[in-house]
Amino acid sequence: MDDENDRLAALERYDVLDTPPEEAFDRITRLTRQIFDVSISTVTLIDGHRQWYKSRQGVDVAETDLSQSLCQIAVVNGEPLIVEDALVHPTVHNHPAVIEGLKLRFYAGMPLRTPHGHVIGTLCAADTVPRTFSKRDQGILADLAQFVVSELELRTLAMTDALTGALSRRAFREEAARAIGLARRHGTDLSVMMIDLDHFKRVNDTYGHRFGDRLLVEVISTLKANARHSDIIGRLGGEEFAIILHQSSAAAALDVAEKLRSAVARLRIEHVDGPVGATISVGVAGLDRTTLDIDTLLERADAALYVAKSDGRNRCIRWESPAQPIPADVRRRVLKGGRIAFNGGRSTMDCTVRTLSETGAGLDFISTADVPDRFKLLIMADEFSRICRVRVRGDRRIEVDFG
Repeated sequence: MDDENDRLAALERYDVLDTPPEEAFDRITRLTRQIFDVSISTVTLIDGHRQWYKSRQGVDVAETDLSQSLCQIAVVNGEPLIVEDALVHPTVHNHPAVIEGLKLRFYAGMPLRTPHGHVIGTLCAADTVPRTFSKRDQGILADLAQFVVSELELRTLAMTDALTGALSRRAFREEAARAIGLARRHGTDLSVMMIDLDHFKRVNDTYGHRFGDRLLVEVISTLKANARHSDIIGRLGGEEFAIILHQSSAAAALDVAEKLRSAVARLRIEHVDGPVGATISVGVAGLDRTTLDIDTLLERADAALYVAKSDGRNRCIRWESPAQPIPADVRRRVLKGGRIAFNGGRSTMDCTVRTLSETGAGLDFISTADVPDRFKLLIMADEFSRICRVRVRGDRRIEVDFG
């Protein structure tokens, strides 16, 4: 099996987890179901605690925990898993996906292998009745799986985010590096904003992902309408955006940030339950002689953003001093497989570590209902172990402090 950190880093590169359905992937699962005359086909991605379906045909739920996942077996082994009759298959005859849930009898899972060799998930064909699956069928499924990977690769090359029209993460970083080079060459100011849409997960949980997408589009439209034409907006993650401000000092950028924050705070989007508003938190950092590269600048803006969120959100904070160390509790975005242990180590649950600092972490679960207030967090690939105390609890994510 791949080194788990490298495998999850390869998955994170595509920035695809928890994104809406896309026709390019749905077309492949429809074809898979039609070609092999099966009732189920999915594009399945595996993170630290779940299998999540980028596309699904014949399956109602969007994700399951790993205990329900036949796809996980193919990912772990890095090889196709072909099960013509699950009830007599030596490996999966007593698997939960066979004896419970979907009660699968046939399963063919083809690994989704990236150009660098990391297996991030599967394209699978499945059914509730036994089927034969020839070598020719396996070749066809392998070609379809390669189409999935090619589509994921194309997404990374796209210059703009398909939903919001902002620059993609890759395009933004390239543009930011170019802007820094020009600012240094000509001795001009340059600043960067990091922007987070406050409580966006709560919006998705309350109103649904479709409405959440509408909110993102409206917020970005508002930012564009109130920014200068020369300012460059990029989408770095789900609800995280950044803006490059040419020829703007950090002080001037902070004024712009306040203008953008006020504009978003006035935004109202109609919903059947009534108008829904939004707020943003903003961190600002300016280019100076100690700025090594775009990563340094974004890290400082992110540290200021963390302070804005910690101070109550819906506010703008400027990175004050290049000599000021980044606080130990500033969380960096990660994607790591984790496990929590409690009841004296007798009980465990898989999780995905999404943010991490020296003092705490943000953890994703299928459900947090059975997660205790105190437990030990293990990140096996890093030989990492910390005692944790739950600070904030949501339905699927918790924030913890160490110690």
